[in-house]
Amino acid sequence: MQIHSLELADDYTLIGIHTSEEDYRLAYLLNQNLHTSFTKYKNSLDFQNRNVSFNVFEFLDERNQVTNYLISNKFIGKSTVKYPTNLFSNTETFSIKEYLISEKKNVDYFLKIEGEVSTKELYKTIEKLNNINQIITSYSIDPSNLKSKDFLIF
Repeated sequence: MQIHSLELADDYTLIGIHTSEEDYRLAYLLNQNLHTSFTKYKNSLDFQNRNVSFNVFEFLDERNQVTNYLISNKFIGKSTVKYPTNLFSNTETFSIKEYLISEKKNVDYFLKIEGEVSTKELYKTIEKLNNINQIITSYSIDPSNLKSKDFLIF
């Protein structure tokens, strides 16, 4: 018996960005330097079982027929655990740090480009990103090598 499998190619390009800037500030810098119009996406990436949320910014480039997403890779927040006791309840608060793509913990943000992007355009974008003073570095990431790439599909 012959088994058929269907493999879907990743139809997006991924760029990793290292910076210490906040997400809204990075979106502003991208708008200024790449001539984009990133705006806050209507939804964040929320994971109920993890109690974390990752901010997303979106830019629709109708001229080139691509959609760009700026996605935060880090969530830093507080978690509270309530321990019931007989007379008094005891609560403990601690800070947590979670990653969207855990195998890329050193990446602060991902720039996901959905649509056809030539290699020349990709490297031109990376060069423009690396020329922004607040960005430490940026580089192309092959999504097929990521174990948790499904978190980038929304």
